[in-house]
Order: sequence, then structure tokens, then C-alpha cells
Amino acid sequence: MWTAPTPPEWLEIINREGSYLELSAVVPLDEQSLIAHARQRTGLEDFGDDLWREPFAVYVRALEEEAQLTLMGRLMARNDVILWLSTRLQVTATLARHPEILQQDIPAPMFIVGLPRSGTSILFELLAQDPAAGVPLMWEALQPCPPPQRETYASDPRIAQAHQLFTQWSRVAPEFAQMHEMRGDLPAECGLLMAPTFISDHNASLHQTPSYSAWLAQADYLPVYQYHKSLLQLLQWKNPRQRWLLKAPEHQVHLETLLQVYPDARIVQTHRDPIKCMASATSLMGTLYSMRSDQAFNAQMFENIIMGEATAARLNRVIDQRAAGDVPAANIADSRYQDLMDDPMRCIEAIYAHFGMPLEAAARTAMLDYLQQKPRGKFGVHRYQVDERRTTERRLFERYQSTYNVPDEV
Repeated sequence: MWTAPTPPEWLEIINREGSYLELSAVVPLDEQSLIAHARQRTGLEDFGDDLWREPFAVYVRALEEEAQLTLMGRLMARNDVILWLSTRLQVTATLARHPEILQQDIPAPMFIVGLPRSGTSILFELLAQDPAAGVPLMWEALQPCPPPQRETYASDPRIAQAHQLFTQWSRVAPEFAQMHEMRGDLPAECGLLMAPTFISDHNASLHQTPSYSAWLAQADYLPVYQYHKSLLQLLQWKNPRQRWLLKAPEHQVHLETLLQVYPDARIVQTHRDPIKCMASATSLMGTLYSMRSDQAFNAQMFENIIMGEATAARLNRVIDQRAAGDVPAANIADSRYQDLMDDPMRCIEAIYAHFGMPLEAAARTAMLDYLQQKPRGKFGVHRYQVDERRTTERRLFERYQSTYNVPDEV
């Protein structure tokens, strides 16, 4: 039922003109060129461990052979990869010069997990209003080095650059602003922090690269979460955070690994009608892909958030992990989308109560102010259709919806 949005006229003109060029030569995406440019840009040589090398090779090969990138798509992809490689170089150099960074404590970080489009973003932004909660912002997740400093945190020049890069998404696909707000100073998902490992759903979400998605499905995420922790330590080194608040839908499929690295993690799992989530995610993912390529959208690429059986298996696995104690009850709380929409503060109070956390008056006031300033549909309404054939998949989610009392929305 999903169809790609019509691109802006300026983008159609650029990409049409680009189609006459030898794009692989004009905007190269080969390993050697990307690595050389990152090294030249930073003046650094050492990428650290070899965790990234195999997925990097798989990723750039898939960009060239599978993604069918337009001129704009190639420009955006090359810029992304160079930034991720540059971050690896800079993080490696910073930790080598200051090994004491890795002694930083990360006590009881809170992670928001769940299906994409299940309320993770609005819950993340609301919880981030608590002055005690530290979140990685888009600009520092994109370029964490040099480590942000408290004195210049609000005026760092990287904020403006990141803002232009991330709002570019809505200039390339204006419909995207209705689905997901992007700014340089908004809270960032963990996928962006993990991107320099080249083992991240963030990287896969930008292009249709089936061989890379298949590689991710069998990847070991333990070193990825260890890298993630080292970045949090680096980010708080000169700008301390009382406690970290983090978010990424992909954490939902790596909970045991997450708890290996963060054994005292506080996990908040969001819940919403999976059929509604899958339809909304299809629209979001399709729009993301259409920014960089004209090829038809292939929903199989992200089957565990878009296709019924794989999505049900993902959700049921967490039920099994919780029942077996692999994800202890003390470590995880639940947040239903309907409750968050009906009474946001009551929903947040329940989360704080589960973890024995005080909800201070200043935090409550900041959250209420945020809700008033950001009404639903601020940038327009995200309109999408739910294919009526999808309602036949309802039976796949009976266990999930019964376990968490998730109402039908379709």
C-alpha cells in the first residue's frame, strides 16, 4: 500500500543530471578512497581494533552493488561514512592519550526500547526533560571528538553543522518532518553512537543493502556495546551527566548483551499495536530509502519491524527472556503507547516508581512544559495506510497483546 513520496523538483533535476555522469568515479564509495579521506581529514592513522573492518567492507560493497544510489544518495552516503571513519580515528586517539576516560562510571543507565513507531521517541524526549537525565544529543553523537565541555556545551560549533546535516533529510524528503523531527540539538538514538563500528541498524536504515542486513543479523554485538559504553565515558568526561538516558528500538533484540555491559541498566519497553507500528515503520523506512535511491521499496529488508512473523518472533523472544529471568523484572518496566497518549505524566510516574526513582518537582514541571510546547502534529500529520490484508496477521500477536494488554488500533 505504500508509495514513495514525490521528490522536490530541485532534487529531481540534480539526480537526473547526475544520471548522465560516471557516478562511481565522481563520488567514489570504495574502501581505499573513504579510508584515505578520513585519514587526511583528521591527520590520524590508527582506527583501533579491527571490529569495524569486515562490516565496513560489506557495507561499502553493498552501497555500490545494491543500493542503486542517486547522485544525492551517493553524496550523502560518502559524507556519512567519512564522518563515521573520522570518529573512529578521533575516539581511538583520544582514548590513547587519556586512558583514564575508560575508568568513568556509568551508573544505572536507562534505555528505552520497543518497536519503531511505538512511542519510543516522544517518551525519550519527555524523560529527557528531567535535569538529572543526561542524553547524547545529535551533534555530539555524530562528532564526539573533541569531547564536549560543560562551558561550551550549548554553543559548540558542531551543533550548527549537525543541524544542517540532519534537517537536510526533510529538505530532500519534506514528508519526513511529519514522521520524525530532526535537529542538531535533539536527543540521539544509540544507533548513531554505534555507527562507527559499522555494526548498527542506523547504517542499514539509510539504504537498501540486503547483504549488509544479512551480515548484521549474525553479528556479535558485545564489542559494539562495549564501544557504546566507551563513547558515553568520553562524552561525560568533561561534561558530567548524573545518569544517562538512552534510546534505540534495536536494543530490544540485544537485551541480554546490553545487560552484560550494563548489568544495572533500567530498561523501559514501549508497547503499541504491532500492526499499526509495522504500517508506520513501512512509511518511515520507505521515505528514508527514497531520499537516496529511486529503487522500489523492499519491505523484506527490515522484516523484524515490518513483516508479521519476524516482528512477532522479536516480541515473543523478550517475553521468553523475561520469563526465564535473563532479563530480570527489576531491570525492566513497561510503557503502553495508549497510556502515554492518554495521561503522559501518570505513565512517567509509573516508570519512576518501578525503578524507585524520585520524580522531582523541577522534572515534572519541565515535562509538562515540553508537552505544551510540542503538540501532536506540530510539523503536520504523518498519514499512512494500513493494508487491510495485514489484519489477518493479528493472530501472530495474540500472545504479545495479551501479555501486555495492548489494545488494537486497526
